[in-house]
Amino acid sequence: MSTPRPGQRVRGSRTGRPIMAALDLLGRRWALRILWELRAGALPFRALREACDDVSPAVLNTRLAELREAGLVESTDAGYATTAAGRELCAALEPLQSWAQRWSRRLKSARAPI
Repeated sequence: MSTPRPGQRVRGSRTGRPIMAALDLLGRRWALRILWELRAGALPFRALREACDDVSPAVLNTRLAELREAGLVESTDAGYATTAAGRELCAALEPLQSWAQRWSRRLKSARAPI
């Protein structure tokens, strides 16, 4: 499976609309989690694997290769890190993180006994 690219056929779009290419890439197992774990800074492979709940090394290598090809992750002396584009994406995801926390609190409140 190749790395999704705008302008090429991707899941959900024959024409490769940029948003669909991004969603295809980020919808792959572990892709978002890897980016999320790298948002605070570089991690060596083993630490990244542990941060991702011990994702298999093969899957982690595949996702890192796809994220590097997409220009979101790079390999540095300190390990794997987000690129400027990767940091921009993580910043764009922060409002989703805030929403998810509010959503979680609402669900917990709704389940609380009266």
